[in-house]
Amino acid sequence: MNILYDVFGTPFGYLMMWIYNLVNNYGIAIILFTLVTKIILSPINYKTQKNAARMQLLNPKLQKLKKSYANNPQKMQEEQMKLYQAEGVNPMASCLPAVVQMVLLFGVLDVVYKPLTHILRFNKSVISDAVQIAIKCGQKIPNNDLRSELKILSAFSGNESKFSGLSENFVSRVTEFNSNFNFLGVNLGAVPKFSLSADQPIGLFLIPIFAGVAQLLYTVYTQIHQKRVNPDMPQMAGMGIMMYTMPIVSIFFAYKVPAGVGFYWIFSSLFSLAITAALNAYFTNERIEAICEKDRAKARKYAEANGGKKTFMQKMLEQQQNVIEEQKKQAALKENGEKMSRSEVNAVNRKQINDARRRMAEKYGDDYSDEN
Repeated sequence: MNILYDVFGTPFGYLMMWIYNLVNNYGIAIILFTLVTKIILSPINYKTQKNAARMQLLNPKLQKLKKSYANNPQKMQEEQMKLYQAEGVNPMASCLPAVVQMVLLFGVLDVVYKPLTHILRFNKSVISDAVQIAIKCGQKIPNNDLRSELKILSAFSGNESKFSGLSENFVSRVTEFNSNFNFLGVNLGAVPKFSLSADQPIGLFLIPIFAGVAQLLYTVYTQIHQKRVNPDMPQMAGMGIMMYTMPIVSIFFAYKVPAGVGFYWIFSSLFSLAITAALNAYFTNERIEAICEKDRAKARKYAEANGGKKTFMQKMLEQQQNVIEEQKKQAALKENGEKMSRSEVNAVNRKQINDARRRMAEKYGDDYSDEN
């Protein structure tokens, strides 16, 4: 896991260093860095939401298939694949962009959590020695703690003399950096306390709360939009509870880490909300229809230019279709290898459906009989 932070943190680290040297304030640098990285990732967001919008456009047809083949899951899956092929839609197309975005976010977090590495450019041995001094100052820093550098900054304040033996002008450089670590009077290297007190600025106390509220706004907007564009989508109660619990969890953790982390979470959620809302407004049904037609034309043009050669997406869908056909063939054979009659196949399908219903009834304590 750490290698992902190191590999992707390096290029983003140079970006953060350039922004910080430009504005000379860590809080402003965090805001600009978050905005720039969101812009960098916006093509991935665009592709993800475009695929999601195309799937939403197909939803009425998919719902019709589900009703038509409610008692024949294999046939329903087969017809779905045919629909995807006819429309040129890959239901798995959103997965790769999401994975790429998640991997890149490791680099973004690495930069936010490691200002001594990416902004001040101290070498690893100096940072390692600073960690040991911070531990002696009372900081709890387990091995491979991603937030160790922020904890060093917290320990540094009031204990500058204990770090005087470090090389690379550590004390003078960190002292200057700490003077630029404040944003609107709030020290972003300090850890907020879950209590109002005279020794804690109100802004420091509010950062975790704002982080949770910003995430909650993003979650609520996403849920409202999904319900509006896809009212027939089944709602999973457990998933809804988890999504609304996460902002509360964010508040809890934001009171355990330096304020710079919560500060980043605030603007990350707000920028994500703005970008998502803009893309949702852009992808109207009319525009998606035009995009779908353009993609179909592109696929036809590709096939003509390559002698009927299929695109990668078409090959994937055909492969999935072949798997379904093979499953149907296997399901249509008796134990002795003889082919089943149509009535026997239907009986097997009904039995599979009844078995699934029985398992669900047992799981949730409901009454069940084969006559249901």
